[in-house]
Amino acid sequence: MIRKVGYMVALCGLSLSPSLAVADAFEVAMLLPGQKDDGGFMEAGYRGLERIEAELGAEISYEDGIAPEPDALEAALRRLADAGPDLIIAHGGQNSEAVMTVAADYPEVLFSVTQGDVTGDNVSSYEVLQEQSAWLAGAAAGLLTQSGVVGHISGIRVTPGLKGRGGFYHGLQHTRPDADFLTIFAGDQDDVSLAHDVASAQIEAGADIIFTMLNAGRQGAIEAMQEAEGVWQFGNVREWHEDYPEVFAGSAIANVSMAGFVAAEAVKQGSWSSGEVVRIGLENPEAVRLSLAPWVEDDIVAELDRLAAEIVEGSIEVQTSYDAEEFSL
Repeated sequence: MIRKVGYMVALCGLSLSPSLAVADAFEVAMLLPGQKDDGGFMEAGYRGLERIEAELGAEISYEDGIAPEPDALEAALRRLADAGPDLIIAHGGQNSEAVMTVAADYPEVLFSVTQGDVTGDNVSSYEVLQEQSAWLAGAAAGLLTQSGVVGHISGIRVTPGLKGRGGFYHGLQHTRPDADFLTIFAGDQDDVSLAHDVASAQIEAGADIIFTMLNAGRQGAIEAMQEAEGVWQFGNVREWHEDYPEVFAGSAIANVSMAGFVAAEAVKQGSWSSGEVVRIGLENPEAVRLSLAPWVEDDIVAELDRLAAEIVEGSIEVQTSYDAEEFSL
């Protein structure tokens, strides 16, 4: 079963048969397969956990710095589950396989995978649709590029990253179908030197706009663009142009902290149900939107607003597949 959650639903609860009524202490744990201060996806998840503590009164715990490898993820999940929390949030689709293995051994604990699509007797997934804001970033890149060459850099091939790349590509095709697209999954989300080298190579190949879906490694791409002229970057997850106005044309906002928060809120309210994928998109601007630098011209902003409205109303369907050529160093 798949549900879409809008802003008011996310804040006011879901009309479902309660599967858990939380009494006394409300305990929420989180697994982060990366550093909680990476400035990107993992940090956003951790901020969501802090919000769960502050707004829902939860007692929280977490493990971060866990390598995104099955054995390490399973071991960390078991350590968290042994403490008996009401809910474990596994932040990131890379946790999906490990959650399905471990959840079966802890039927009394609820598990939520953010940016995933797995379900089970005590498992549901909560996904912020970052491919929608990525599509808009691609459309913006098509309207802004001068060279007609646009790049994309990510690290590991997890489902949300693949869908985000696909969304960006199809947005680019919508506004600039003749653009050359340079795309690569370089193998590491956090390697600053690697990201610098890949961004430099794409710039040398003619890219004047690059979309980065990275964590700590994004700093390398930022540095590569600071060394070049006439190139811009679109970030993801959070606002970036405020921190680096000389680098960022905008950000494909995907407030992935909302996924864990909505899951925990449902548990706290007794409205959480297993076996579901809950999806949160552009209809909830707190979760998903395109942010643009102040210098972007008004007519381009207006066009992107129009396209966003068409996505929400369903007249534009965001495609997430990509099976064409990939960039290599």
